[in-house]
Amino acid sequence: MRVALLLSLTASLGLAQSSLPLSMKRAVEIALAPDGSTRAALAQESIQQALDRVAEAKAALLPNLDTSVQYRRQTTNLQAYGFAFKIPVPGFSIPAIVGPFSVLDTRAAAQQSVVNISDIRKYQASKATLAAVKFDNDATRSQVSDEVARAYLACLRAVADRDTGRANVELSEALLAQAKRAQTAGTGTGIEVTRAEVQLANDRQRLIRAENDRTRATLQLLKSMGLRMDSSIEFTDKLDYKPIDPASSETLLEQARKARFEMKTQQQREEAARLSHSSVKAERLPTIGASGDYGAIGTDVLSSRATYTMGVSLKVPVFDGGRRGALRQESFSQYKQEQIRTRDVGQQIELQVRVALESLRSASAEVDSSREGLSLAENELAQARRRYDAGVATSVEVTDAQTRLQRARDNQVIALYDYNVARLDLATATGTIGDYLNQ
Repeated sequence: MRVALLLSLTASLGLAQSSLPLSMKRAVEIALAPDGSTRAALAQESIQQALDRVAEAKAALLPNLDTSVQYRRQTTNLQAYGFAFKIPVPGFSIPAIVGPFSVLDTRAAAQQSVVNISDIRKYQASKATLAAVKFDNDATRSQVSDEVARAYLACLRAVADRDTGRANVELSEALLAQAKRAQTAGTGTGIEVTRAEVQLANDRQRLIRAENDRTRATLQLLKSMGLRMDSSIEFTDKLDYKPIDPASSETLLEQARKARFEMKTQQQREEAARLSHSSVKAERLPTIGASGDYGAIGTDVLSSRATYTMGVSLKVPVFDGGRRGALRQESFSQYKQEQIRTRDVGQQIELQVRVALESLRSASAEVDSSREGLSLAENELAQARRRYDAGVATSVEVTDAQTRLQRARDNQVIALYDYNVARLDLATATGTIGDYLNQ
């Protein structure tokens, strides 16, 4: 039901002419749908390949049954088999060529591995690899969620920049009108009007760039979601400040080690490497197998008679030129590599958690500072405009205050964006991006 709804929404986004609302959570759901992100689809296919490899490894432990029907008409050169001697019986000799004669053989043959520790370890290693692939698929879905959420935040920033650009244009238009009124009243000069017109032209140019940045960010989001590039969407979320009180770094680290699929994937890969090394070592052990066949053989169907063969084999490796020793050393080295990678993944997770936590604290302080700066800049501009109307200040003072207000607006957008990215980074680092999307 849910998948059908997502697919329906995806088709609607691709075909609709009007903008459809899109939240961050919905964007991630669409990306994770079967027809969404390419990375998620490829990771899902990897699971099927791993399942097939498990079935292949399991086949070595199961009976192997073959059936055959063979009919041949032949002649045989007995001299080729050593029947070249003469028999001292008058009138009797062994012919050189026997036949032609017919042979009909209908038979079923079976082989079964009874004791083969190496094949058992290979089967166990394939199951560990399957578990690693499943965890890797979950890790890929988390990475896709992070990618889409990050692209969505970039779109929100572009929208905020565009809105800020429009507010700056409106402010410049109001200041231009104020300068013209002052010129008409005789308290202003032509240079002040020109200065206001230049500022307005600059703000309009920045607005054009902001519109272009929004379009580019939207296209990148559509690509990460797996939607058509001509889809029209409307963002329902806004860049806002949701204060959170994160736990201590040690608590977050413990949570990350348990929740991160990257760690679970690497641990399973290490286990698979250990079992693979064990399977190579087990090749030195004796193996026991059983085989048998049953069928009918004769010159034709009527003359065929039932025959069978049953047997047990014991194979003891003695010497293979050092092949198994070289494979054993190679597999052990691969096992050591996976152990090193496991430690590296743990260190990388710790680094990501600590950096994200510090970034969140810094971004939170940055938001508070930007809010204070924006309030002060608005008050400064209001005072400058009143002083200009009263004739006790020039337009330069107004222009300076306007510039500082625009910078304060930009700073607030940057601070809110950095804060939301820091929250996303912390959720990704601790493996709780699902909780982040549901907030």
